[in-house]
Amino acid sequence: MFENVEFANPEFFWLLLLLPVALLWYFLTRTEQIPYLKLSSSKAFSSSGWLVKLKPLLLALRLLALAAVITALARPQTEDISTRTKTTKGIDIVMAIDVSSSMLARDLKPNRLSALKEVAASFIKKRPNDRIGLVAYAGESYTKTPITSDKSIVQRALSDIIYGQLEDGTAIGMGLATSVNRLKESKAISKVIILLTDGVNNSGFIEPQTAADLAVEYDIKTYTIGLGTNGNALTPIAYKRDGSFQYGMRQVEIDEKLLQDIAEVTGGKYFRATDNEKLEEIYNEINKLEKTEIEEFKYYRYEEKFRPLVFFAGLLLLVEWGLRNTIFKSFI
Repeated sequence: MFENVEFANPEFFWLLLLLPVALLWYFLTRTEQIPYLKLSSSKAFSSSGWLVKLKPLLLALRLLALAAVITALARPQTEDISTRTKTTKGIDIVMAIDVSSSMLARDLKPNRLSALKEVAASFIKKRPNDRIGLVAYAGESYTKTPITSDKSIVQRALSDIIYGQLEDGTAIGMGLATSVNRLKESKAISKVIILLTDGVNNSGFIEPQTAADLAVEYDIKTYTIGLGTNGNALTPIAYKRDGSFQYGMRQVEIDEKLLQDIAEVTGGKYFRATDNEKLEEIYNEINKLEKTEIEEFKYYRYEEKFRPLVFFAGLLLLVEWGLRNTIFKSFI
């Protein structure tokens, strides 16, 4: 009954100091309170001698009742806390993913696209309170999934991204412009694009600088990631007769100046991912940079536990009063 009990007014426990004072007072004055008569023999009263020895029980009952009342005054209570969280500043995020043939290069394991999908899936899990959308681009671009709070939809869409769904090439401007189009009507406090590429803009009819200006107009921050090792990487260079890729070493070319400019003009940041570990570190850093504000409400419910103590004290006093006026009446 008194498990996990706290006391609202613990200062009343100081009154427990009255109990030893009362007990001392009783022993100091008991000879004055009991009338006595000197007799030559007490044999006639021996049958009731045990009652005399039990008389201190009355004091014990009264002191125990007083202790129960003092404990009740301290207001024992249990506390039940429930919480509710509310997203006060949500973030809408679009991840623009390059799916050109060079994303199959094997400088990241097993290749760039697979490594990206694994890290991006982990990033999505860490953003439970935000809406996320996906844009895929190569020589052209399209919306894989619009911004949504349903992370299962985003995860499935991410896993379905493969090479070959779009004309080959690297249309950075198209990928960025499509991402801006997904976010321009958003009412979120913060709007973010994470644009990843492993090459140089060589396709599409929208210039990357024009797309960046659109992002600025709609107050959309853009983080850019250049993906690929320094130097040469084992990259698809031709098709075999069976339709599979033939791989060869090729110089990694990333337009870092362009990606830096896009990030700077939109208020974002540029990153370079040269291996799997660095790519994961980049997404973790972006996760820390873009914080969603969560407001937590706590509700407290208190249940008072003093009533059983009051009833117990009353019962003790009733028993004490009954004994005093029946069995012990002749000895008081």
